[in-house]
Amino acid sequence: QVQLVESGGGSVQAGGSLRLSCAASGYTYCMAWFRQAPGKEREGVAGISGIGSIRYADSVRGRFTVSKDNAKNTLYLQMNSLKPEDTAMYYCAAGTGGVTSGGGCTNIGSWGQGTQVTVSS
Repeated sequence: QVQLVESGGGSVQAGGSLRLSCAASGYTYCMAWFRQAPGKEREGVAGISGIGSIRYADSVRGRFTVSKDNAKNTLYLQMNSLKPEDTAMYYCAAGTGGVTSGGGCTNIGSWGQGTQVTVSS
């Protein structure tokens, strides 16, 4: 099972930017970012498959950019124009299936521990 370690969360004012990183201990086919706000279900944010297909949730498209450094087995999420509603715990996930339309992966086998993103108005 691949181990995932996220970093890069923090607090920022609305309109600001943050960059999240997720380092995997080995090869992963599909990697994605999910988030979970207090009292809400976990939702997909952005995912990238092994063949480079990328999907975003409607709520972040145009503001967030997901990328992957295959040589480093590291996933990134560049978050710009952050809004208070982006406040959540962000989780990295790795799966063996494809990327979903909502920005996740199927057949997820590994989750990171999460990194908190807080956006103040």
